[in-house]
Amino acid sequence: MTDETTVHGAEEVNALIQACLAGDQTAYTDLYDYFATGIYRLCYSLVFQRQDAEDVMQETFVYAFKNLHRFDPSRASFKTWLYTIAVSRCRNTYRRKRLPHIDLGQLFRQEIAAPRSERPEAELARKQMQDALYQALQSLTPALREAVVLRYGHGLTYREIADVMGCPPKTAESRIRLAHQHLRHILQAHGQGLLEELLSF
Repeated sequence: MTDETTVHGAEEVNALIQACLAGDQTAYTDLYDYFATGIYRLCYSLVFQRQDAEDVMQETFVYAFKNLHRFDPSRASFKTWLYTIAVSRCRNTYRRKRLPHIDLGQLFRQEIAAPRSERPEAELARKQMQDALYQALQSLTPALREAVVLRYGHGLTYREIADVMGCPPKTAESRIRLAHQHLRHILQAHGQGLLEELLSF
């Protein structure tokens, strides 16, 4: 994403926010549509269930829209503010529940490549890859998982991650490094190809 694109996007978002504050109901819908996909992916990557992710996403937007007048663009971008709200609500959800099985295709926004061969052995190998990734992600602490998802799933900078997670940028960077090392250590037993596919950071 170029700086020009980033600036253009920020201007569009700010215009929508102003329209919302002026009472334009259509602007609320447009603002929701602008961020809904990213917020859902973020929530799903942290709570691992579709229904929970949808619930948290709705809670996030309800809170954000009710408190839109409190948003201060001089302190953070709207995206960072919205992600902060979403992460906070995700924390409440996964503290209450045991993490269920992960839909890996949704989690990584792409399917792990289907085996060229339809033989049972090839499908078994693919299932083992999915299970390995599942176990690796489950072994991360919530803080490390949040950092990885925000960095590699959503492209946030260390500064933005720090703002969302409420920690110094160096701490955010350290968490990402630790998570990366942890995942690499666990997954290396399953082959360099899997590592390159899943940890192409």
